[in-house]
Amino acid sequence: MATSHLLATTAAGAGASASRPPLLSLRSPPPSSLRLNRRRHFQVVRAAETDKDTKKAEAPEKAPAAGSSFNQLLGIKGAKQESDIWKIRLQLTKPVTWPPLVWGVLCGAAASGNFHWTVEDVAKSIVCMIMSGPCLTGYTQTINDWYDRDIDAINEPYRPIPSGAISENEVITQIWVLLLAGLGLGALLDVWAGHDFPIIFYLAVGGSLLSYIYSAPPLKLKQNGWIGNFALGASYIGLPWWAGQALFGTLTPDIVVLTSLYSIAGLGIAIVNDFKSVEGDRALGLQSLPVAFGTEAAKWICVGAIDITQLSVAGYLLSTGKPYYALALVGLTIPQVIFQFQYFLKDPVKYDVKYQVRFSYSPIVQLFFPHFETAKK
Repeated sequence: MATSHLLATTAAGAGASASRPPLLSLRSPPPSSLRLNRRRHFQVVRAAETDKDTKKAEAPEKAPAAGSSFNQLLGIKGAKQESDIWKIRLQLTKPVTWPPLVWGVLCGAAASGNFHWTVEDVAKSIVCMIMSGPCLTGYTQTINDWYDRDIDAINEPYRPIPSGAISENEVITQIWVLLLAGLGLGALLDVWAGHDFPIIFYLAVGGSLLSYIYSAPPLKLKQNGWIGNFALGASYIGLPWWAGQALFGTLTPDIVVLTSLYSIAGLGIAIVNDFKSVEGDRALGLQSLPVAFGTEAAKWICVGAIDITQLSVAGYLLSTGKPYYALALVGLTIPQVIFQFQYFLKDPVKYDVKYQVRFSYSPIVQLFFPHFETAKK
């Protein structure tokens, strides 16, 4: 769930982002390297030289001519520039990132053994999915874009925030509305489920806090490729599952172990996001794995984390007396490895979105099978 931000992870060069104000005081004057878009009264970040011997980063001032309206609504690169404020708001929430959280809730509900295809149970799960996806994942993505505005000014200056397509007040309002809506739904679900301890609300609070420290200084977990990516992976894989299972039952040790193992695969999935931002990360001192190890080494770390983890979980399933599920998991991993060699490993920057769309949801999909029978009880 946006427990995704549990839900939905510094070097001298990091000074630009470290000087960024906290969420509650976003209106302090920008550093001299920023230029103001006076037309919209919004801080618009432009790429600038970070060192006398460093070549100025070159990036297009406008979105690609062939930008897609569909990509814009999904919140992925290659998006068409929009002037409609509601389309821009939707873009900031990156709907393409919602499905794994939504699916994770369903997986957790099935694993509880107490989910039934009744109107009430389906309604509960839908509310939990809305909390996890549009609300808290949307909050996570919006706040991440806010604190990454200087990086985006280098990599994708035509994005809504660095381009000035949406004002500062509009961004802050969106962050707070999505956060409060998500927390409110979490509290509602606890009352609806009759919990003595508001576990879903606290999962939502914890996930939202993790989202904040992932993106914002002074901690800004994403400055460290290992810590930040694992935090992000755990948010997208383990935490939505826990929310769904807590809604209909109780968390068990085997589920915690299984989802924690798969969070390592989530680390690999999170690395995929870093390839498109190498130029900006390097300029601002963020030690993403593609920056720290280079793209060639990072792409192997990425696929290795995903594939080895999935095979390890297959071994776990085999050891717990589920050989058919273990074989099914291995079978699902094989075509994934084939397409990794065919696309992603050839050019991780070019094929990052295609790889994410096809495979970044596979761990959550695969996790569903060992517990499908419990959903039918």
